[in-house]
Amino acid sequence: MSASSATSRKRWLIPALVLLAWLVVGSFTGPYAGKLASVSTNDNTAFLPASAESTKAQKELEKFQDTSEVPAIVIAVRDGGITAADKAWLTKQTQEFAGQSGFGKQISPPIPSKDQKAAQVFVPIDSAGEPADTVTTLRDALRSPPDGLTVKVTGPAGQIADLSEAFKGIDGLLLLVAGGVVILILTVVYRSPILPFVVLISAIFALGLASGAVYFLTKQGILDLNGQSQGILFILVFGAATDYALLLVARFREELMHTQDKVAALRSAYRATIEPVAASAATVILGVLCLLLSDLNSNRSLGPVAALGIVASFLASMTFLPAALALLGRKAFWPFEPKVTDDVSEGQGHKFWSKVAHWVASKPRKIWITTAVALAAAAAFAPTFKADGIATTDYFIGTVGSVEGAKLQAEHFDAGSGSPTWIIAEQQSANSVVAAAKSTAGVASAEVLATDGQPVVKDGRVAVQVVLKDNAESLPAQDTVEKLRDAVHAIAGSEAVVGGTTATDLDTRLTSIRDRNLIIPVVLVVVLLVLMLLLRSVLAPILLLATTVLSFAATLGVAALLFNGPFGFAGADPVVPLFAFVFLVALGIDYNIFLMTRAREESMQHGTREGIVRALTSTGGVITSAGVVLAATFAALAVIPLLFLVQVAFLVAFGVLLDTLIVRTLLVPALTIDIGPKTWWPSALSRRQE
Repeated sequence: MSASSATSRKRWLIPALVLLAWLVVGSFTGPYAGKLASVSTNDNTAFLPASAESTKAQKELEKFQDTSEVPAIVIAVRDGGITAADKAWLTKQTQEFAGQSGFGKQISPPIPSKDQKAAQVFVPIDSAGEPADTVTTLRDALRSPPDGLTVKVTGPAGQIADLSEAFKGIDGLLLLVAGGVVILILTVVYRSPILPFVVLISAIFALGLASGAVYFLTKQGILDLNGQSQGILFILVFGAATDYALLLVARFREELMHTQDKVAALRSAYRATIEPVAASAATVILGVLCLLLSDLNSNRSLGPVAALGIVASFLASMTFLPAALALLGRKAFWPFEPKVTDDVSEGQGHKFWSKVAHWVASKPRKIWITTAVALAAAAAFAPTFKADGIATTDYFIGTVGSVEGAKLQAEHFDAGSGSPTWIIAEQQSANSVVAAAKSTAGVASAEVLATDGQPVVKDGRVAVQVVLKDNAESLPAQDTVEKLRDAVHAIAGSEAVVGGTTATDLDTRLTSIRDRNLIIPVVLVVVLLVLMLLLRSVLAPILLLATTVLSFAATLGVAALLFNGPFGFAGADPVVPLFAFVFLVALGIDYNIFLMTRAREESMQHGTREGIVRALTSTGGVITSAGVVLAATFAALAVIPLLFLVQVAFLVAFGVLLDTLIVRTLLVPALTIDIGPKTWWPSALSRRQE
């Protein structure tokens, strides 16, 4: 066999083997994307650290009652007053479930309200089984009440069921929307029916690989997965894999205009792309791994979940995609196949971006100052962004049964009656603890748990059941728990701990605030160090990070105006700005990495000013396309009707577009040109004469 034929065989055999390997991996890992929901949990208690007071109280409470059960609360309301027939119907429809699979044995009789217009029934649900399915069974049994009677199922079990229902769209609808968006945008960008599907298949393989790894680690108890992390994983993989693919494809197309040899073109494109893509992936991975510093298990596990997604995206984009392009060559761009030409300005979109680049270079100082002032003006509203927490009843977008039921319960009962707060204290301090609880504003009642009139004592400690006046899932109820803790902690020798549903929500919110204040500065330091290593400079990374932070602040300011105004959101969970910051800084810096690595490459030959012009001209189209794809895929999160995901979707999508269209297009190039070679200080480039 001649050397030429051996080389020719390698040109198709190696890529074919790579594609075959991915088909094998994909066939094994692909199905796990649809199985992640089976290993995810949405119970806040499981996410708190062992050091949280509510966690300690929960462990002690297990000695006094079966804590594996969570209450579903059936609320029935009739404006003219609950009738005997209503009570009989409620009893018949609920008591039949006592002791059945998924249900507890002790289902209460209908308990009338003081105004006699409502009744409530407490139905214990086994949290160790499938509580969402059990609540659905209960709701089905109550679906046809007597005329004039309104019946809703609320309480912690009701909320778990509604959360489960909201997350059902992740496996199907979210992937469908994200995949459709990617195909649509890529078809518009490349005007090819082939390339979008090649990129999409690459993203699907990446998702399968990531899902398989996450499923295995969750199944082994190494990770805690919830619906939010699952949704973010899907979107992150689609967005990142497409971004990396776009960068490689754009450089490959550019190289095809220099040579007829598709393999040589791909080799050159790969060498030029691998460093910025690897740096981008490393930045995002290190950024999201900062979430490991979180005290919340849900936040902490998102770090490695997201990191696995980025690793899978990088591997698929840098192995499967090059192999596919090696086999397809110019045919990937059919019917607009690139031709060899000496005028690369004929490249797709290059003429437009050449005009933009030269305009920026013509008056850089005016452009960067104007842009910075505009961003600063938007950022001035960032302090008005409400992220101190929301009631769990505000988690949902639209109307759900648990929220409607909670409102009805609050109108006719002490709203906290279905989800009591618990105080575990020393037996000798029981009377003092009860008295302190009763005197706390917001407490409806407090009494020691007893059997046959005698206090239940376990290891010298007693349990005090406290009913709050406000809905147990509301912020006012959390404020009451804080006051309650202050009151009972002040009792000498009581060793009191306060737990329950409201205390869990409170500890989750306080831990989220602590995480936000710790992790954001750490992310900044990590990203700064990565940029310094990549650009071999000190000043340029500082400038890039400063512009990204300014962009994030502007995004937060715009979001505050919209969330507090037309959108009418009640507020935001403290973790919303944390997640938005981690993803925006890690992902937003990508576009600066793509721009500035190319600028550094061009500056070494043509000087800083011309290097920036050339870099913006050649990368403008692909970076804009990547930004639009990433923004659109994150926006797809809004199809899940949960306030947290809708807010993160808006913040990341808007922030990415701001980074792509304003910061990377105008601010960074203009600032770099104005500063000149000193941008690269202290590298040798900073001493180069223009």
